[in-house]
This record gives sequence, C-alpha cells and structure tokens, in this order.
Amino acid sequence: MQLTIKGTPVAKGRPRVVKNQYSGKVHGMTPEKTTNYETLVKLLFIESKQKKLNGALKLDVKAYFPIVKSTSKKNRILMIEQKLLHTKKPDGDNILKIIGDALNGLAYDDDSAIVDGRVRKYYSEEPRCEIEITEV
Repeated sequence: MQLTIKGTPVAKGRPRVVKNQYSGKVHGMTPEKTTNYETLVKLLFIESKQKKLNGALKLDVKAYFPIVKSTSKKNRILMIEQKLLHTKKPDGDNILKIIGDALNGLAYDDDSAIVDGRVRKYYSEEPRCEIEITEV
C-alpha cells in the first residue's frame, strides 16, 4: 500500500493538559495542527480506496521538508541530491507516530501490528510525505 500526502510533514504533537476552570477536571487536549494532519491522512487514505492490510506490517515513511529560501545554491543542490539531509525538528519518531495513529483502523486493525517502522527525512522543492505499508 502506498500513499502520498502533499505539503510539509507534521509530527505528532504532545497533548496539552487543560484544567476546566468551572469543574476543576483535567483532560488532555490534542493540538489542532496534529488533529488536522491526522484528518488529512485519513481522508486521503479513504479516497485512495485501498484495502486494509492484515498480519505483521512494515511502515516506511519518507518525509520531504521544504528548502528555506535563504539557502545557498550549493546547499540547495546538496539537499535536492539528498547529500545534505534534514536533521532538524520535527523528530522522526513523531512523524512515524502521527502516520501510524492516523491510519489506525483504516489501513490496518491496530497500529500494534506494525513490527518494523522507518522514517527518513529529506529536503525537497515539493514537500510531502510518502508512505508505504507492506505485509511482512
């Protein structure tokens, strides 16, 4: 199964603890950016009309981040040729987490079926996230 999400990849954000000023109850609130990206991934998967996978799975994510406009020509070329890699935030494990959570129940029954997960971060003039899930 393959899926491409166009746009800058987003990492799973940490829930913010919020206390209700009236009831005093505390609950976690998922950041809006995380919720929006997960929804986008879900919608694109549904539109792709791909079937749910079973058994042990391998999740491979290639995250392509935009090249900053102020980047020198020399570094831009190195980035495009994947000789200069994306070593900044967001963390790769949080990218893997948001994709795994978004596809939970759609591409597979539960993300516990993912036995092998890999994230690679690159620069590109076309930011996107390429996802490949295969049965092991």
